Amino acid sequence: MKKTTTMNLRILLEKRRTMGTWRKKILVEGQSSNIIVQTAFDAYFTYNKPGRVQTSSNIFSDLLIPLSSEEYHQAFDQIKITQLSIQPSLLKADNLHSFFSRMTCELDEGFNILCYGLGSKRRLLNQFAREWCSKRGHVVVANGFQPDFSLKDLLNSIEDVPALQALDLPSTNIEKQARRIYDFFVSSKVHLYLVIHNLDSAPLRAQKSKSILSLLAHHRKIHITASIDHINAPLIWSSSEIFSRKPEVIEPGTTPSRGFTWLWHDLTTLQPYDFELAFADRSSLSGAHTGGARRKVDALAAQNVTAMSETAASHILASVTQKAQKLFVLVGNKQLEAIEGSDEGLGVGNLQQFGMGYDVLFSTARDNFIATNDTALRALLGEFRDHSLIVSAQAGAGSGEVLWIPMRKERLANVLRTLDPL
Repeated sequence: MKKTTTMNLRILLEKRRTMGTWRKKILVEGQSSNIIVQTAFDAYFTYNKPGRVQTSSNIFSDLLIPLSSEEYHQAFDQIKITQLSIQPSLLKADNLHSFFSRMTCELDEGFNILCYGLGSKRRLLNQFAREWCSKRGHVVVANGFQPDFSLKDLLNSIEDVPALQALDLPSTNIEKQARRIYDFFVSSKVHLYLVIHNLDSAPLRAQKSKSILSLLAHHRKIHITASIDHINAPLIWSSSEIFSRKPEVIEPGTTPSRGFTWLWHDLTTLQPYDFELAFADRSSLSGAHTGGARRKVDALAAQNVTAMSETAASHILASVTQKAQKLFVLVGNKQLEAIEGSDEGLGVGNLQQFGMGYDVLFSTARDNFIATNDTALRALLGEFRDHSLIVSAQAGAGSGEVLWIPMRKERLANVLRTLDPL
């Protein structure tokens, strides 16, 4: 009987081990023997079971010390970028002249030019437009890297050409604008040269923008020279759009063809993208483009706010009344007190937590005889809000409005010292 029981127990243990449910009991010296240790395969499935990914709330961009415009240019000047030991041979005067001459010839042959390569190409393309294209026809330069740039701006600039201004402009629809420009240059003896910086920018990558540009790019008398910087920019166009050829003759009233007819040129300059990055927020990693047209300003105020420099703040404060200056001192001192008691990162994007509730501000301003009613307080805040020296957002459901100054601790303290007599 005992032998049979032992055999059955072994069979049961083997089955449980095979099924992955067996647990071993081990005796730890000086402790209870009831500690259960998982087998390796049990531990693997336990620690790799599906579930919600836990992400940290510590955002690196919040820990970055924001740079003012003055600090950025001071740091940039110390790099001495002009003293690079390696200079592209293209930048030499003789080579550049030959390159521009070749580009002009290619444009005359019905091609459009697309420049790629490391470094800013803005200065060279502007030089090409100024010294070569302007002598051959109308020139329009478009800065596609600007956050608020749109294709509508480009078409409006083209219609500023004197001969086009004399025409009746019955519609401002973007497609009809493009067709009106196309038809005008069919009969015009003067050519149009478009220089577009960063053709791979977000506004120009849209399908509608690409369709309208392909109409203009396939015109025999419209020549496009553009630059790209994104590594995936060539994927914007299909092979048929890239290798299409412009028609030799455009018959009035016919349906126009579309395409780009690109010729690719390596325009590596190794020059900094200083002007292109002037529109970016250097205080964070989010950059210049902060969302769509339908975003709610109040909800995203803390994310979209740009760091205020001491110089800009001083100019604004010098132009407002003494009561407005006192109000700024009041908000600034309260914000500094809140920052002193916190160990949080002091990026511009997370200063909302140190803000002051509107109700508290109104009560304190009334006690200090700065503003005796709501209308007076909002009038004083108006000048600061217009210049983004004081920003506000809704703190949450039922929490009311919160106001704060988008300046880090050291800069805010320096500005408040200049207003000490108040």
